[in-house]
Amino acid sequence: MIEKEQLVKMIDHTELNSHSGEKKISNLCDEARKFGFFSVCVNSCYTRFAAEKLFGSDVLVCTVAGFPLGACTTATKAFEAGKSVEEGAMEIDMVMNVGALRDKRYSYVKEDIAEVVKACGPALLKVILETCYLTDEEIVEACKICVDAGAQFVKTSTGFGAFGAFPDHIRLMRKTVGPHIGVKASGGIKNFKEVWRLIQAGASRIGMSAGVTMLEGFTLFKYAPQAWLEPEIPCHVCPSRHASLGKLPKALYTYYKQKCSSCPHKDEYNKFYD
Repeated sequence: MIEKEQLVKMIDHTELNSHSGEKKISNLCDEARKFGFFSVCVNSCYTRFAAEKLFGSDVLVCTVAGFPLGACTTATKAFEAGKSVEEGAMEIDMVMNVGALRDKRYSYVKEDIAEVVKACGPALLKVILETCYLTDEEIVEACKICVDAGAQFVKTSTGFGAFGAFPDHIRLMRKTVGPHIGVKASGGIKNFKEVWRLIQAGASRIGMSAGVTMLEGFTLFKYAPQAWLEPEIPCHVCPSRHASLGKLPKALYTYYKQKCSSCPHKDEYNKFYD
């Protein structure tokens, strides 16, 4: 089982809501200092504010670029990333151009990421794939492009998509990028049980806004039987179960439902819930 000191250094304490102001960001920074989280992750307009709040601590500032859609121009993403680094960010989480990836415009996607890598200078770059909008094959291709473009991390989600992080996607990302590239799980993560499953699947960083709540329950989870921390039924944490026609392109919704129908655990899942 992971120790608390290790766990907190895997957490990007996050506040990316558009309605959050300086008071919320200030509280985020205070919590990060108190609990020893690895970083705070904020929108780029709060980079300087967060850096000043955290001056003298070992908590890093992480900001986002092209967030949350990834559909702005490369120059826009690169400028935002570079400006954030100037103002104190040591890590940048950029959103990949998901539409271009799905259109198989791989050269464009690679150049988009590579330009942001350049703009980051000494700062580390994580690329958000928004895995909810990708097939497994597209996730693999996206990971390969990120590595080739020079990114140091791949990341699941913005938290604003159809759904967030799942162990299956983390395993696939880790298998693709290997042991030396970071894999960040983010999106909808609420407690230690979910965090632990994602770490076991291969996540090396966790982005979450519920980090304090997660830590408050850590002791209870820590002494739970190992079997309790495992998925009771694999389908319970399968992204196919969360696919929604109202939130996904029709073709992608069909992909997930077909994948679900061929799952070897389907009958077991349905029997459990009938």
